[in-house]
Amino acid sequence: MDGAAPSGPVYTAPAPAAAPAPAAEAAQSAAPLEAGELDRIIAVVNNDVITEHELEQRVHTVAINLRRQNIQLPPMELLRAQVLERLISERAILQRARQTGIRVDDQMVNASIEQIARQNNLTVEELRQRLLADGVTFPAFRNEIRDEITTQRLREREVTEKIEISESEIDAYLSEQAGFKGEDTTEYHVEHIFLPVGTPEENDSVRAAAESLADRARKGEEFSSLAASFSRADDAMQGGELGWKTLSDLPTPFAEAIRKNPNETYYVFNSQRAWHVLKVSGKRDGVQAKLGSGPVEQTHARHILMFVSDITPEADVIRRLNDIRSRVESGEADFATMARLHSVDSTATRGGDLGWLQPGDTVPDFEAAMAKLKPGQVSEPIRTPYGYHLIQVVERRTAKEGNPERVRVAARQAIRQKKLNEANYNWERELRDEAYVEIRDPQLKEALRR
Repeated sequence: MDGAAPSGPVYTAPAPAAAPAPAAEAAQSAAPLEAGELDRIIAVVNNDVITEHELEQRVHTVAINLRRQNIQLPPMELLRAQVLERLISERAILQRARQTGIRVDDQMVNASIEQIARQNNLTVEELRQRLLADGVTFPAFRNEIRDEITTQRLREREVTEKIEISESEIDAYLSEQAGFKGEDTTEYHVEHIFLPVGTPEENDSVRAAAESLADRARKGEEFSSLAASFSRADDAMQGGELGWKTLSDLPTPFAEAIRKNPNETYYVFNSQRAWHVLKVSGKRDGVQAKLGSGPVEQTHARHILMFVSDITPEADVIRRLNDIRSRVESGEADFATMARLHSVDSTATRGGDLGWLQPGDTVPDFEAAMAKLKPGQVSEPIRTPYGYHLIQVVERRTAKEGNPERVRVAARQAIRQKKLNEANYNWERELRDEAYVEIRDPQLKEALRR
């Protein structure tokens, strides 16, 4: 299971409304509209359209989320342009998914919604009421869930599964990290604005825009609001928040900029086809270096793996795994016996036993689910690129120090994440660039040119 990518979107129900931010009144103009009240076509994407109703509904949702993060809303014209650009990219991705035959049935959507409700200690009906209170209809929410799952599956097929890492790359990475010994224990709180360069002729103007944004931030404007207004990254609507990162976690151009001037707050630099504005808002002593030795928590786990196929649809796999989980939890069946009978993994003959696992030994979704379990507990069905799993934690222990193989596993994961980030961006950009796009609203068209 080493080296595969995270799989399956994570959704959360809306949190209780926070106090309005200073620009909250602007959000009122983005209140959702009844379907049919506005049906003007805002943009054409290949053979599909984006209507004004769709745009305003998404703007309303984004405005709510920004206020809850205490991010000042950008001017409504800029917010609408940002959201439209995201909708265009999403529409191009979903069209590719349809072309490749990816489908998500109602049973899978229902199962995902039920899981979201459970994660938030809600019933499905309570989740429905929470959404309505925020102006989000349940059918719209269902469509969003379906689109997210569809996008993730296409991403796995066209990006994730194509990432390869050689042993020589791992050797080179470890050699490079040895040259920066000790710095991996420092974590930096990083925020980011991403400005793509469409053509070589645009480079100087995009650089000037990046310098201008950095200067505005230095003079006191909220960086998160600038990111929400101008960044073209997926995290723009989260204020460009990247969180706490070590230098080895960051893309190479980011890490190099910080290494050159470690005491700066704002950085402006370029990478291939883009300019970046970076804000380092804090430093702290991080956890023990990822590639170093020292105490390591290890988990002894078992799992049951099932595949989705034409014969066994996704909903049937989830139902079968939930049935096994119920039987194990009630004491009617033994997990190891169920693994021998039902798992399609090579570990089935030994009762699904994976042995002692260390951080980085499994794919992120598997590891995250395993980390939440107490010894003896069994997870809900977990989806990874390999299929669907039930996980049981047998016991845990703390090893006094790591081992050389763990170092290589951690290096592989770090390389893989960097490659995946770059590949995801290039993939989305390629789909967007290949699409025929016609923006019919003059104001939005002008805003997207800036």
